[in-house]
Amino acid sequence: MEVYTIGFTKRSASDFFGVLERARIGLLVDVRLHNVSQLAGYSKRDDLTYFLARIVGSSYEHRLDLAPTAEMLDAYFKKHISWQEYEKRFLGLMAERRIETKVDLGAWTGRPTVLLCSETTAERCHRRLVVDYLRATIAPDLQMVQL
Repeated sequence: MEVYTIGFTKRSASDFFGVLERARIGLLVDVRLHNVSQLAGYSKRDDLTYFLARIVGSSYEHRLDLAPTAEMLDAYFKKHISWQEYEKRFLGLMAERRIETKVDLGAWTGRPTVLLCSETTAERCHRRLVVDYLRATIAPDLQMVQL
């Protein structure tokens, strides 16, 4: 099974929605902690819901349980903790929240699903860690495709 990931930073709206449309995305799962900031531009929750339906023909879902805590994000962005420590804490948070019991991968089967965050690439983004965690706990065949 494949799950896609995408970041909106450094992308025009045309590129962002074009990529989603070409991948035939049926569901966008927003894993951001903050999804209504003015800095999010076209990816603010309400705008994104509208654009996804009108341009891509897909649905929107916000999953705060797949987002880091504000404290964790703040510590990483202010360089109080390293990426390795952030990764360890985030995966611990996923285990504490028992995400494997809350994510219904069956709902993602048959309709291409993408995890959205702000980071340009998934290398140092928690959306990759969400996929890693799900692969380790309930879906060993889960493949991540970066859009």
